[in-house]
Amino acid sequence: MDRRQRKTREAIFAAFSTLLSSKSYAKITIQEIIDRANVGRSTFYSHFETKDDLLREMCTELFDHVFSEHLDMENTHDFSLANGDPASLITHILYHLRDNKRNVVGILSCESGELFLRFFRQYLNELITRHLLAGVKRRNPVVPEDFLVNHIAGSFVGMVQWWIKNDMRQSPEELAKCFLSVTLPVL
Repeated sequence: MDRRQRKTREAIFAAFSTLLSSKSYAKITIQEIIDRANVGRSTFYSHFETKDDLLREMCTELFDHVFSEHLDMENTHDFSLANGDPASLITHILYHLRDNKRNVVGILSCESGELFLRFFRQYLNELITRHLLAGVKRRNPVVPEDFLVNHIAGSFVGMVQWWIKNDMRQSPEELAKCFLSVTLPVL
């Protein structure tokens, strides 16, 4: 992707994010997105087939960064030296959810919230398998690993939904500590 295409995508993502912060996903139209991004309809459709496709791509970009193996120093947090320990990875995810609260709440409160959660769980499953279960001597080997991954991912998603519903009062560090204190004993 060349620089011009990247700038166009960024403009579309920024327009979509701005609209999500002020109205529900269902009420956002392609026309509003292209007007705010200052791009033509054909340009929009050369990048995205539908509004759901735009949402999917936005999630992919966000999750590719959030779930990255290499964490960089950022404005609200720095886990660049964390070396992939579970507490740091979980806290990093929670910081990004908090920093993108308006978008996340907007997406979760609409009919495409399930699409967002499905992508989120896919990335969580990979993270849990790679970092939480890798190299851990499990206490209960009778429980299949895929069951355990599904259980932990579901618990994390439920915790995030609870956190959002309660206006994210806990810090990402506090929440990560709570999550690990109930998750690690089941491994």
